[in-house]
Amino acid sequence: MKRRDFCATAALATGLGFAAQAQAETKWDFATAYPAINFHSRNNEQFVQDVAAATHGALKIQPHFGASLFKMPEIKRAVQTGNAQMGEFFLVSFQNEAQIFGVDGLPFLVKDYDEAFKLYQAQKPYLEAALDKAGQVLLYSVAWPPQNIYSSRPINSGADLKGLKWRVYSPTTARIGELVGAQPVTIQEAELSQALATGVIEGLITSSATGADNKLYEHLKYFYEVQAWIPKNAVTVNKKAFGALPKAEQDALRAAAAAAEKRGWESSREVNTRSIETLKKGGMQVQPPSAQLKADLVKVGEVVTREWVEKAGADGKALLDAFNKSK
Repeated sequence: MKRRDFCATAALATGLGFAAQAQAETKWDFATAYPAINFHSRNNEQFVQDVAAATHGALKIQPHFGASLFKMPEIKRAVQTGNAQMGEFFLVSFQNEAQIFGVDGLPFLVKDYDEAFKLYQAQKPYLEAALDKAGQVLLYSVAWPPQNIYSSRPINSGADLKGLKWRVYSPTTARIGELVGAQPVTIQEAELSQALATGVIEGLITSSATGADNKLYEHLKYFYEVQAWIPKNAVTVNKKAFGALPKAEQDALRAAAAAAEKRGWESSREVNTRSIETLKKGGMQVQPPSAQLKADLVKVGEVVTREWVEKAGADGKALLDAFNKSK
């Protein structure tokens, strides 16, 4: 073979090698709704880095924070249709699609993180089945800190919530608003600051982390540690996209997801303590609920839970039975 023919052949082989390498590289978009500073986002960023390292760059995942790719209500559907290969969404916001998504938003069902994790274990088989029907695979789920009441005015009983412009983010929070006579207003986290600044809302129930991230102390004065429930985010992947991965990359993704779930739950506990201190330093009055407020909310919670069980049917009852046995 002449030298120039050899060089041409070598160049072609090298080019084909690079082409094969490029073809083997998979790139995914990961849609999230929370700012990069949020602990969920930081956990997701570490997950992305772990996947890249474990697959030696064969699977590259690009996170899009702050609802920059899709708004939170759109993310689940975007993953289902493949418009984003991965997504993170707030489970309880999709309770109307499947009641199973809403179980961790039931008031006073769990009293702490340990019980919240047991509830997740009871929920997980049903959650995976519901997501599978929607063309998705559950990778991991991480809890928010407990949900507490923020208000522009003192709240000493359920009656004090009457007429309050109340931010809702799920069917349960909307139902609670109705039961206490508040004025429910649907507002996503990315719109919180503007809604408060313009008086669209005057109070809400959300986590200490959301309050600290969004500097709610700049608009609201009162914070009541009712610890109503401990909801979760779910991180899912499009079922077809997952199935198209080589087995080794699927295993790497699962391993990184397991680490992210463990790390995320631990971070949530730490963030809760830190965020409450941030709220105090910002001038917010942090206090426990009065006995009357707690009693009134418990009554509301009993109504909401009873209604949920009726809608959730046999699966809902089996889930709660499994959870109660685990306590």
